[in-house]
Amino acid sequence: MSKPHILIFPYPAQGHMLPLLDLTHQLALRSFTITIIITPKNLPTLDPLLSTHPTTIHTLILPFPSHPNLPPGVENVRELGNSGNLPIMSALSKLREPIVQWFQSHPSPPLAIISDFFLGWTLQLSRRLGIPRIAFYSSGALLTAVCNSGWLNGGAIRGRRVVEFSEIPGAPSFKEEHLPSMLRFYRESDPDWEFLKEGQLANIASWGFVFNTFHALEGPYLDYIRTTSEYRRAFAVGPLSLIGPGNNHIDRVDPYPSGNHDYGVFKWLDGCPDGSVVYICFGSQKFLNREQMEALAVGLERSDTRFIWVVKVGIAQQTEEGYGVVPDGFEDRVSGRGIVIKNWVPQVAILSHRAVGGFLSHCGWNSVLEAMVAGVMILGWPMEADQFVNMKLLVENKGAAVKVCEGTDSVPDPDELGRVIKNSMSVDSPIKERAMKLRDEAHKSVSEGGRSSKELDELVEALTKLGVNEVK
Repeated sequence: MSKPHILIFPYPAQGHMLPLLDLTHQLALRSFTITIIITPKNLPTLDPLLSTHPTTIHTLILPFPSHPNLPPGVENVRELGNSGNLPIMSALSKLREPIVQWFQSHPSPPLAIISDFFLGWTLQLSRRLGIPRIAFYSSGALLTAVCNSGWLNGGAIRGRRVVEFSEIPGAPSFKEEHLPSMLRFYRESDPDWEFLKEGQLANIASWGFVFNTFHALEGPYLDYIRTTSEYRRAFAVGPLSLIGPGNNHIDRVDPYPSGNHDYGVFKWLDGCPDGSVVYICFGSQKFLNREQMEALAVGLERSDTRFIWVVKVGIAQQTEEGYGVVPDGFEDRVSGRGIVIKNWVPQVAILSHRAVGGFLSHCGWNSVLEAMVAGVMILGWPMEADQFVNMKLLVENKGAAVKVCEGTDSVPDPDELGRVIKNSMSVDSPIKERAMKLRDEAHKSVSEGGRSSKELDELVEALTKLGVNEVK
């Protein structure tokens, strides 16, 4: 009997791709044949997976379609930042016909498609192919509940200073400017925005959902999504970084390969006391402006705390305007106590080092989970997208993070920033203790008998049955 065949369609942004590839690794270990839809420039991200499963994982490489708002050659969101999402989502929908042709000519076509929640249009594709579509959420369940409510009740959230989601457990409320970016910036009758909205509504109607989260973190929201969805299939299988190929090493593939890295940072960390270093990184998409860079530098100086600051460096014009520019003399003044890195770094490995005790972060979901898995407290500076929702979950619900600033253009007060960093990083910080407790819960969830492990088994069972039973 041939192995059940599953089609995987990741969305080309690091925070979306990596967890779905971790899930794909687990499916490959459990007797599935898998085909991953990918475009040429994103192929290197698959290297760890393809080398681990050379016979069970295949690729369907399709050229990246053009879009009037995309520069030629762009195939990943990291090349444009958050503004690239709309045109990239829209462009990828042009792959519908090539996928149909491939499917119809395949001797053993897939029984199901698992696709990223930014690819909601694949629900229509799956119906055309006669197979179920499972929406993969690389983000959290609270965010999904908020977004689903927003799309279903759009008129009720427009123009309000504070929006309360009374039907969601705990009735969370958000200032209008802290709502997820796609709800805030949605423009009625704009073709790309309407396409995004249709895709998000299609997600809600999908055959099932898979979340990169775990019950000890988001149980009430997962239960809410399950009970309010049509098919009641929601599988929380995270944190997926703990069960990826090479046991969490997939993110060590440099998305900007230059071969010019010096990882002497680990030698430096080896000489630091346990939990004494704060790691600073704002993800692969965000540049800090000149004022933010200066305030952060002064705050770090005044904190008297050891640190590693990963700085995203822009193109010449951005540098000229001060984006990502470290103030003159800063590195000399903090020499020995702090390190500034202007390259890609293996973030998971750094967070896992015993010397790292805090993570000054934008609170993107992948960063949140990576910190949690390492038992590292988050110092949050949410700016856009899902980050304010994630911050609320961590600060108000779990008490495992502290807010240091908020807003994409906000400039923190350097004295206050330095004080918060210093106090939070103290050895007996209760926030640090709660972060360690969440780490234990995360590891327990994916271990044998843990809730995420069981739900992964349930997902595998549901997919396996597709080969035997007709989908209803």
